[in-house]
Amino acid sequence: MSQPAQTTAHLAPDAPTAPISEATALRVVHDTDGVDLAAAERAAGQFLNALGISTASESLRGTPGRMARAYAELFSPRPFELTTFPNDEDYDELVLARSIPLRSVCEHHLLPFVGTAHVGYLPGRRILGLSKLARVVEHFACRPQVQERLTKQVADWLQTHLEPKGVGVVIEAEHTCMTLRGVKATGSSTLTSTLLGTLRDDARSRSEFLALTGLHR
Repeated sequence: MSQPAQTTAHLAPDAPTAPISEATALRVVHDTDGVDLAAAERAAGQFLNALGISTASESLRGTPGRMARAYAELFSPRPFELTTFPNDEDYDELVLARSIPLRSVCEHHLLPFVGTAHVGYLPGRRILGLSKLARVVEHFACRPQVQERLTKQVADWLQTHLEPKGVGVVIEAEHTCMTLRGVKATGSSTLTSTLLGTLRDDARSRSEFLALTGLHR
């Protein structure tokens, strides 16, 4: 049996792309052009020195390099293949992956925000490998972000590539730019949601999705 063709996409968040078909497997990769770890390390050292933090001691000498590598890792999602399968049984009930671990970086302060994502869809012609829901979340989370945009990007991307009858994404996260600095609102969390298609337009489907995410009890 012949293998499906494979396309490789270096995707920007809003890149217009066609839905995946039976004959094409979409490999999603992060564009690493422009990454210069040596320059990032030098800049990190200058940043620390400008804040009055000397890196001359043995324990801090390697800190600029560790900072550069840490942020490079935070901004580099792992490549993955968007694996889909024919919906031969015409399954038409909600598919939901709950409590997907999420970590991203606030683009305003470059401080982390962490939490969970609930991602669901009503299948159309094809169904998605379940692990790919978490991969899509990671793909858009590994960059300077705001939670509102991240939520919508995940939903829009799945709607475009999978062509389901509906998509729902809910993200709940704690932002350290709120809890560690500024207002120091320890324990606060932020909740965002995007609903598309039937999950937006049909009240019963919407309620089912929100109930399964734990938002409606």
